[in-house]
Amino acid sequence: MGATTVPGGATVRLWAPAAQRAYVLTGDALRNAEQPGFVPNGDSTLFPLGDGTWSAFLPDVGEGTPYRFWVVGTGSTGLKRDPRARELGTVPAYPVCDCIVRTPQSYPWHDDGFRTPAFNDLALYQLHIGTFYAVDANGNDKRRSIGKFLDLLERIDYFRELGINGLQLMPVQEYPSETSRGYNGLDLYSPEIDYQVNDPQELQRYLTKVNALFAARGQSPLTLDHIRPGPNQLKCVIDLLHLTGISVLLDLVFNHAGPGFNDQCLKFVDRQPTGDDNRSAYFTDQTWAGGNVFAYWNEDVRAFLIENATQCIEEFHIDGIRYDEVTVIDTYGGGQFCQDLAETIRWEKPQAIQIAEYWGDDRATAIRPTPGGLGFDAAWSDRVRQGIRSAVSQARGGRDAYVDMDALAQSMTVPQGFDAAWKTVNMLEDHDTVFDGRQQRIAFLADPNDRRSWYARSRTRWALGLLFAAPGIPQIFMGQEFLEDKQWSDDTIFHADLLIWWDGLKTDRVMRDFNAFCRDLLHVRSTLPGLRGGGAHIWVVNENDRVMAVHRWIDGVGCDVQLVYNLQEFNRYGYRIGFPSGGGWREVFNSDFYDTYPNPNVCGNYGMVSAQDTFQWNGMPASAVVTLPANGFVIFAR
Repeated sequence: MGATTVPGGATVRLWAPAAQRAYVLTGDALRNAEQPGFVPNGDSTLFPLGDGTWSAFLPDVGEGTPYRFWVVGTGSTGLKRDPRARELGTVPAYPVCDCIVRTPQSYPWHDDGFRTPAFNDLALYQLHIGTFYAVDANGNDKRRSIGKFLDLLERIDYFRELGINGLQLMPVQEYPSETSRGYNGLDLYSPEIDYQVNDPQELQRYLTKVNALFAARGQSPLTLDHIRPGPNQLKCVIDLLHLTGISVLLDLVFNHAGPGFNDQCLKFVDRQPTGDDNRSAYFTDQTWAGGNVFAYWNEDVRAFLIENATQCIEEFHIDGIRYDEVTVIDTYGGGQFCQDLAETIRWEKPQAIQIAEYWGDDRATAIRPTPGGLGFDAAWSDRVRQGIRSAVSQARGGRDAYVDMDALAQSMTVPQGFDAAWKTVNMLEDHDTVFDGRQQRIAFLADPNDRRSWYARSRTRWALGLLFAAPGIPQIFMGQEFLEDKQWSDDTIFHADLLIWWDGLKTDRVMRDFNAFCRDLLHVRSTLPGLRGGGAHIWVVNENDRVMAVHRWIDGVGCDVQLVYNLQEFNRYGYRIGFPSGGGWREVFNSDFYDTYPNPNVCGNYGMVSAQDTFQWNGMPASAVVTLPANGFVIFAR
């Protein structure tokens, strides 16, 4: 399907089941198609194959050739873009743009040696390409410009130093506006044009950066032709991320398409009469978020979506997929489609994690194997987020305020029906939660009057520490790692004030200190296997004291880690805590060390505590007397 280069030319194939006739236009015919009275030449005829598809061989058509389809239907006649086009042109501009013949082999990959992390080892970072980072030729922040794929290269060493090993990109398929966060995609096989660099002079500047990064990794350079096609720019970024040890997940939206349809896109691709969206081939008249829900009952529609996911795996070398609002797909009859999708991708690349956003009453439906469940690997969870955010809000009332520690502890447990801890993806902030007009960032929640106060700093450290202790895959949202306190927006023109503040890492001591805290916390998680294991025991030491403990381990192995959290505004000295075994326990992390980092007056345990196995406590076989920092936590390991 789509356009495929072969010796001597290219083949094209279009699914348009109710069309009366179909043609493919290139060259002068394509340029003349917008003129009144245009009639396509017979040489451009597509021939029906009897299965709803139309096909033809185009001699002397190759890499980079613009094309579009001309479809004659019972409702209208005119141009249509190829729903499977791998690239869209820029002249004429979107949405009346051409499709470009593009072969996957046009990019020379360097990542043969990359191996994706085990699912339980993942630590994810979610970002939006258009607003994450944009710089000019002098490296200055371009606050009112849309970020490009290649702009990520300026942050690639930052990701490595931060310690995340998975980058989850918000939708990058072509969508019709800059302020929809990408969740209204129309041309699913083509990367977003606005994220691509088209100016030759600008592209040369990026190429210099590209080749410097490849050289630093002992790899051969690219040429300008290698990164001139827009899709190759995304491939180049993924290639370099892999060489840096970072996996890449894409966010695929298969629950609906649009809004923002125009006459030349995939809606009514066979040009049936409009008015009843059930005649629109790919869609039904059911809607979600303003767009049409796909016709999951149709085998060709299911194939279109599943092959889009496999395209991302095969052509872009991605390492996982986050499926948006799977609840909607399941609700509108797409349960079997989800099962087929999950099984196909698992066969294609079993080491690629598949994460469902599923908010049904039985959350385990998303990860339960077929036939009883949808068969995905993991699912987003809001339990940890709600539990921690609620506790932070309650603690804001002061030292005498009631904090429901039992509810917090319960929120930290593995949800019912989930047979492995890593099958939940936990976050405190994400693209939906802290979007403009919705919930506040944790720092704001902790102290709305002063997001740089000790209360804001310490409570936010406490919250992030709990996120990384919770059973599951932790995920942070762009800017969260250096105490960004504003909601975010993808409106770079009218809400540039809501873009993440990178200059804060240079000028704001609090942001730098928090970034060091997050960096070291990620390092501790990566070096202590127990924090990534399946064993987890969470208990409230004392409801009134606001103290909670978390024991993490690997079943059958050990690697015990003990974390103790104090959500009170004063230090606790001589405080007895239950431990899983007696003997010496190293204090490997103390959140108080990062307040005015390095804190010369850190409240801690001098690097070690000794647990007595003759003194049981909190239902544990041993105990130790520890010191706990105010609004802080300590991590002990064997």
